[in-house]
Amino acid sequence: MSDAAARAAIDRAARGGYGRLVALVAARTRDIAGAEDALAEAFATALRRWPETGVPDSPEAWLLTVARRAAGKTRRAAETAGGAQATLDILMEEAMERTVPEFPDDRLKLMFACAHPAIDRGVRAALILQTVLGLDAARIARAFVVPPATLGQRLSRAKAKIRAAGVPFRVPGRDEIEGRLDDVLLAIYAAYGLGWEVPGGLATGRAREDLAGEALYLARLVVELMPDEPEPLGLLALVLYCEARRGARRDAAGGYVPLAEQDRALWDGAMVAEAETTLEAAARMARPGRFQTEAAIQSVQVQAPRGQTGDPAVLCALYDFLVSRWPSLGAEVARAVVHGAAREPALGLQILDAIPTVRVETYQPWWAARLELCLRAGDGPGAEAARTRAMALTDDTAVRAWLGTRA
Repeated sequence: MSDAAARAAIDRAARGGYGRLVALVAARTRDIAGAEDALAEAFATALRRWPETGVPDSPEAWLLTVARRAAGKTRRAAETAGGAQATLDILMEEAMERTVPEFPDDRLKLMFACAHPAIDRGVRAALILQTVLGLDAARIARAFVVPPATLGQRLSRAKAKIRAAGVPFRVPGRDEIEGRLDDVLLAIYAAYGLGWEVPGGLATGRAREDLAGEALYLARLVVELMPDEPEPLGLLALVLYCEARRGARRDAAGGYVPLAEQDRALWDGAMVAEAETTLEAAARMARPGRFQTEAAIQSVQVQAPRGQTGDPAVLCALYDFLVSRWPSLGAEVARAVVHGAAREPALGLQILDAIPTVRVETYQPWWAARLELCLRAGDGPGAEAARTRAMALTDDTAVRAWLGTRA
């Protein structure tokens, strides 16, 4: 077998099973960082051996065996001291893997396992993205608008706590799932956000599209697991609304097309209809939440005629409710834009300026929003300063070109 064919097989195994493999190794060691190191060693071994021996019938099983052996080298003394108890723990964990049939997918099991209440709330979603989906700290930091170094430190501390405190890295029981739901939904939403834009070359674009598709798949699985909870339905509706417009976000030449100017005929009508039905099902449960509210905003925008972004009064009310209950930087910036469009640009700028500078200095949507509001207000110098900053902060050449044409 050629080196290229072996590497392709390893890439497939990494994309499809990285998170599951890390979690299975960590279930024995309580050491996620150590499990990642052991798995890295297993992949390196595969790169050396598979070109000579061929790809095994079950690549994931092969990698798991090698990774567990690697991890075992560092814990053998402790296992000897623990004796029968260590063996019993392993058997109980593996039995649990087999006796939780309600989870429709192994990755979903692991996402709920990573949302353990002993882990700091602010890092659970990031830990899910790294451990289950195999994303690096830099990409995850982009999703949560924090410096990569800061997020890397938080993840390292969380893994150290899991190891030191013996946090059980196992599948939660049915009675534990509901308390971990918010973190799992947030992780899925962040994953979709990372896959939303597709700048750059074909390889980068395909990877991001695959991540968006994976997030949609996981959102459906959470609904299947918890059909009586409205927020999974809200998240699914939100992702469906956004994904339905994928084909209209670029023109034939690859140029960026903003929502108001998109050709509605290019939207996926079946996906929009499914989103509407899903959101209605969530609304009937009369328990509003963050993702239901964001999906409702998408619904208003989808129903608007071409050239418009939706009823301004309704959008203002929805964004006010969203920011008052579930504030986020993205929601605050969007709220400024809709208030500036519905009332006066000066009001939108006032809302933008109320956000602490340290939070927005490198946040590209804030500068793009400021550009639009300054243009509406007739503030030429302010608009040019915002344009320069917004263009510098995006790696999407199509978006950069579109920002340069705003007048």
